[in-house]
Amino acid sequence: MSIDTGELLELLRDIERRSTEEGAGLPQYRDLGRFWEGVVFHTSGVRLVVALQEVTEILSHVPVMTRVPGAKPWIKGVSNIRGNLVPIIDLQEFLGGRPIIQGARARVLIVNREGLTAGLLVVSVMGMRHFPEDGWGEATRVSEAVKPYVTGGFAQDGEEWPVFSIQRLTSDIGFQVAAK
Repeated sequence: MSIDTGELLELLRDIERRSTEEGAGLPQYRDLGRFWEGVVFHTSGVRLVVALQEVTEILSHVPVMTRVPGAKPWIKGVSNIRGNLVPIIDLQEFLGGRPIIQGARARVLIVNREGLTAGLLVVSVMGMRHFPEDGWGEATRVSEAVKPYVTGGFAQDGEEWPVFSIQRLTSDIGFQVAAK
């Protein structure tokens, strides 16, 4: 059985016509605006957000550490993270709070700012969150201990989401001088 080329082309045109008429259209592109992405964490009894690009890695466990003699108590030690010696800092204790109990929820945020790599021990990490960039504003409900490191925040769903700045933290001379 042979099919005429003309008949075949006509059949294909008919299939195309019916597909166009009856098929659902492609989803339309809608510009939803620009979003700011951050990692949500808890420390010092406060929920904070840090810019995603300021966090290199999140460790799901507290690594084995070697104590550093003569270091301030908030320096928990140094740890070998993927071949690099990284100081592990108890952020809550640095901010004047009680040392973090290193349980199942404790996490370490690995940050790198201008060549300074550090692991920030936090109470917990709640995941990632997206905020519309046009929602940026002042953070008004922040504790005094955290306030020097907060650059602003987002209001969403009736809640305030203060943004913690790694740049402000690593620029603080109190953070840079770890010796007793």
